[in-house]
Formats: sequence, C-alpha cells, structure tokens
Amino acid sequence: MKINFLKMHGLGNDFIMLDGVTQKLAIRPQDVVRLSDRRLGVGCDQLLIVEPTQIAGVDFKYRIFNHDGSEVEQCGNGARCFAQFVKRQGLIDQDHIKVETLAGIFQLEIIDNSRVKVEMGVPIFEYEKIPFSAPIAQQHKALIGDHQVDFFVVSMGNPHAVIFVDDVDQVAVKEIGSQLEHDARFPNRTNVQFVQIVDQNTIQQRIFERGAGETMASGSGACAAVAVAQKVKGLHATVDVNMQGGKLNIHCDSDSQSLFMTGPTQVSFEGSVEI
Repeated sequence: MKINFLKMHGLGNDFIMLDGVTQKLAIRPQDVVRLSDRRLGVGCDQLLIVEPTQIAGVDFKYRIFNHDGSEVEQCGNGARCFAQFVKRQGLIDQDHIKVETLAGIFQLEIIDNSRVKVEMGVPIFEYEKIPFSAPIAQQHKALIGDHQVDFFVVSMGNPHAVIFVDDVDQVAVKEIGSQLEHDARFPNRTNVQFVQIVDQNTIQQRIFERGAGETMASGSGACAAVAVAQKVKGLHATVDVNMQGGKLNIHCDSDSQSLFMTGPTQVSFEGSVEI
C-alpha cells in the first residue's frame, strides 16, 4: 500500500501527517515504528492521522501515535500542525476547527500561515483522572539511582510529571525521564517536564515524552508545566515557555481556567511511502 504524507514540525517537535479522509489507511503499530525510524523510515517524534468523525458539530477526528507504536491522547504541537495540515490539504476552508481526540474535543484557531492557537482545556489534578495512584499529596518523590527527585502531577488530557530545577541545562533528562515514565504509580506511563522558573512570566523547559524520549518541544508539556507553576509557584496568567525548539505562549483564562497555547508550525517536506 502506497500512502502520501506531509512532514511538519512545531518548534522541532516533528510529525508525519497522514490524510485518512481522502485516502484509505490501515496503519498498524509496526508500521508506525518503521515510518518513525530516522534511519530506515521517514523519521518523526509522532505520527498523526486525520480521520472523519461521527460526532455532530465536530470537523475531524485525529489520532496520535508515538514512534514506539503506542497511541496517546493529546499532543499540543501536533494539534497546531494538524490545523495547518487540514487547511493546506483543502479538507477545510475555515480558520476555526473543532477536532475529536482521545482526550476530548478541542478548538483550534489558525491565526496566519504559521501560527495556531489551541484551546488545551482545564488542567486536571484529580489523581484518578490523570491517572496516578498514590496517597493524596501536592508533591511526590521518586528514587532515581541514588538521588531523590520531587515532582508534581497533572493531566492535560495526557499524564505529566513536573519537576522544578535550578538549571535545565544541567539535568539528566534521559536518566530521570526514562525511569519516571515507567513509575508504577502511572498506570498509563507519563511524560516528564523539567522546569526552570526565570520570572513570573517566563520559564525554561526540557521535555521527556513517553514512548519518544527527549523532544525539542511539547505543547501539552508546556501547558502542564505552566499549570503546575501557576498553582504552586504563583506564575502569572500569561507565560512564555522557552524550549530547545523555540517559544510557546500559554495563557490561562480567568473565567474558564482553560489554557490557551499559541505557537508556530512549519512544513518540512512531502512525499509518498510504501507500507
């Protein structure tokens, strides 16, 4: 089976975009693994598929796969790329898009040829909804090697552990992230966010994504970091999040408490591949 794809990225967090509306797709986990391989395939952090939705008033369904073949609930950078992708492919001609994901229904707004604003929803701190299994506490601990790591938990439709550090450049992201990802208290595994507070409107961040490893940026990860930082560190309503791939702006609406993420997207290349 030969399929067409578009390669995109949001701040270096890269995606293979597949149109499952105009072409018939039967993508298996092993296909995702092969396509995502940076030597043997196209290469990406995640593979995203646009599909028709059965929900009235919703424009599309979109599915998200990590490069290990696992399907996940949400991806903020992917959502921005998704919006530009469906507009570019001629699947929709409007700038306001409503999309179905495993994490729920999300609103996307195309601002211009690059930037997209995404309503990411209200952060979830209820343990059973993250999900996270531990005695109720604001802060938690994990033993990584000989060192104790303190972290906070939140969901943005997908689970996150948030760790505050003095200097993100000096953090053992792979060692801590890979162990905490598989912590038994997270039944669905977790993403891990390393956060350095610069001031009340700015943070520096590095990201370890479950099933993908360290990535250059993460939209849901940026929202998770800001949500926890606003809750426990008193950050302001609007925060710039600086990551290795660039900057996202996260704003918390004072009425709804929903987080809105704004950031860029870019097309890398397009092609076709045999599955």
